[in-house]
Amino acid sequence: MSKRASRQERQQEIVDHVVAHGFASAADLSELTGVSLMTVHRDIGELGARGILRKYHGGVSAQPSTVFESSSDFRLHTNVAAKNALAAEAVRFISPGMSVMFDDSTSALAVARLLPEIGPLTVVTNYRQITEELRAHEDIRLIGIGGEYSRTHDSFLGLPAQEMVGSLSVDLTIQSTSGITTDMTYHQEQEIVLMKRAMLEAGKVNVLLMDGSKVGRNALHRHTPVSQFDHVLLTGPIEETMLAAMREHTDIQLVEVD
Repeated sequence: MSKRASRQERQQEIVDHVVAHGFASAADLSELTGVSLMTVHRDIGELGARGILRKYHGGVSAQPSTVFESSSDFRLHTNVAAKNALAAEAVRFISPGMSVMFDDSTSALAVARLLPEIGPLTVVTNYRQITEELRAHEDIRLIGIGGEYSRTHDSFLGLPAQEMVGSLSVDLTIQSTSGITTDMTYHQEQEIVLMKRAMLEAGKVNVLLMDGSKVGRNALHRHTPVSQFDHVLLTGPIEETMLAAMREHTDIQLVEVD
């Protein structure tokens, strides 16, 4: 085994461990991988620079913050029941023959997994996970949005992707984001915000899916006002006063989670 391959495998082991547990100390990772603390610090420095994990004093985290979005791998394993409940409700807006655009959120992926049951559809997305999910289904016409590949988000971003989205018009867009207050939505990264805004412009009807962990939370960049979405689907618990304030701006639906 080459030295480079060994380092790659070790770093993947670190990523898998941190994604599974949310965070880990450098000492934990040194014991896990059997290498020195100095080597572990180099590894987590590289992973932090690539945006896969967030380095902090003494260790590394996969948890989101106001300026750091978690990787796709981490988000795939969090709040799964809530995302599935939101997806089951969101498919009510989709009927055969429609065109639907999805962002690179794992909530959107949960919806995409239900689409083969609906029938012929045109699906547009920049999220590799969704293209992998739907590529074998003949009833799904799949349009992939190209651009610069982001390993952190497992999606395609940048100016080419934004320009492609700007050339399209779809019946429905479905997206999620990192935080929502009574009147505003947020995300940590401006490049993601620009893609989500472009998708909003492309949709005749826009639906936002948000699990309860994101409600009342903000992030570094303002995405768009809540009023720009035609429907907002949320899981609780959410205070009644907050729900009432949000309902002044658009249709808010509270979804129960089994």
